[in-house]
Amino acid sequence: MELPFRKIVKTEKETESIALQFAEMLKLTGDKLNIVSLNGNLGSGKTTIVKYIASYFKITNVTSPSFSIVNEYSGTKKIYHFDFYRLKKIEELYDIGFEDYLNDTESIILIEWGNLFEEILPEERIEINIEIINETERKIEIKNKR
Repeated sequence: MELPFRKIVKTEKETESIALQFAEMLKLTGDKLNIVSLNGNLGSGKTTIVKYIASYFKITNVTSPSFSIVNEYSGTKKIYHFDFYRLKKIEELYDIGFEDYLNDTESIILIEWGNLFEEILPEERIEINIEIINETERKIEIKNKR
């Protein structure tokens, strides 16, 4: 997969294919770009994409961390799965040691709703933006953010 990437998907199978290709790219880039911000409205498919990325790394127990802020998964790669949606202020991220997670270059960090607190994210990251077109179609854009 080459970035920037843009595609309109009409089925979950197409979404899965994109997520698996993206996971393969993450595997190949190693620790160069391990921080991914997933942005889109409620119900756009952010957690679904996280599930497919995690499945590539042999992780099957993915759940939304809406209330816990972060879930940690171990498979062939460690994944930290954040959800910023319910955060009220950036200090909540400092309280859980968010910067320590960012320093773990051996892991992949997937952040749903990362656009809500962009100021805490590193400048160098990948952004996945998902736009709902209608009930079955989504526009998925993946790009390097620098």
